[in-house]
Amino acid sequence: MTKDDCKPPDPVASARHFQPLLKDRADEIEVARRIPQDIADAFAEAGFYALCVPADYGGLEASPITLIDVVETLAIAEASSAWCVFIGATAGLVSAYLPNAVASSVYGPSSKAWSTTISAGVFAPRGRALIEKDGYRVSGQWQWGSGATNAEWVMGGCITLCNGEPELMANGLPANRLMLVRASEVEFLDNWHVSGLCGTGSADFAIHNQLVPFEHSVNLMTDRPLPRPLYAFPIFGLLSIGVSAVILGLARAAIDELVSFAGKKTPDGTRKTLAGRATVQSDIAEAEALYRSARLFLHDTVAKAWEVAQQQGELTLEHRRDIRLAASHAANSGARAVDVVYRLGGGTSVYKASPLQRYFRDVHTATQHMVVGSTTWEQVGRLFLGVPSDTTML
Repeated sequence: MTKDDCKPPDPVASARHFQPLLKDRADEIEVARRIPQDIADAFAEAGFYALCVPADYGGLEASPITLIDVVETLAIAEASSAWCVFIGATAGLVSAYLPNAVASSVYGPSSKAWSTTISAGVFAPRGRALIEKDGYRVSGQWQWGSGATNAEWVMGGCITLCNGEPELMANGLPANRLMLVRASEVEFLDNWHVSGLCGTGSADFAIHNQLVPFEHSVNLMTDRPLPRPLYAFPIFGLLSIGVSAVILGLARAAIDELVSFAGKKTPDGTRKTLAGRATVQSDIAEAEALYRSARLFLHDTVAKAWEVAQQQGELTLEHRRDIRLAASHAANSGARAVDVVYRLGGGTSVYKASPLQRYFRDVHTATQHMVVGSTTWEQVGRLFLGVPSDTTML
């Protein structure tokens, strides 16, 4: 192994390197309804799935800004790939909660000096985990398993049961734990037939009566992660910036695509090209402003929170609130920018040969994610108004 082999890659530069490949294989990815394994493995070799893994286990332990930039850069080329990278990267956060020996075994580096493990899964407690002498007896079926078919390890949230009754946490709610199992122990269902983000492979997966060792589970609400700045960020906050980064990448790609042909296309009934029409000039400026302002707000908010996390080791409620606000705003603004561009493209936008139709479908699938949905706006609004609100998942 050479000295350069020991250096973690620059993930943003690596993401730019992947753009031509992803553009060339975008149709293949959409038809396959999943990321081809060779691409997922190449992402792993580039360190993308190690972005949120602690350095102790060969992870990059990167800043949230780096996560945003990697995901946005990939999404400019192919949104499903970007989506699976952010899901896989944030799944790696679990390694900061696992016992040292387990985390090292699962995520520790092998062929590279950094972690190349691919993990994925769903935090929602849609499974049941019966407490037995040697571990948890797990069964369940989970929706939205983005990138799980590429993974070596898969995780699913479970309600834990003792003598058939749910365990309760101190707040009286049912206790739930995230169970980590090998992909070979998981059944992957073929039910991902959707309008957008078709290549994410976000189908259901199931675990049937599998015994999971106690040490292969974590409670993300009560267990304490490693005391590092990255793990001071709430998991749902990091998920929200991942979703918004995909949407910002789609907005950037859509604007650039419209600009690429606006000077060449002359719509029927006019002698002016698209670029020569005043309404198009005004609207493309609006789309650019929507994208730039949303991106700046997100970067500024996350950068301020990162500085506090580095200095104090934890984030205030206000920082958590603002992260979710900036992410939801970026998602809304990015989608609006894509809508503007799609409309400006006219008939060109509807053809499958045009990337604009895919950007439109992808962005309106991404905005359906709960972490940038209407409930987030409501919760953030309650906090600004001083109305009592449950901030457990903020």
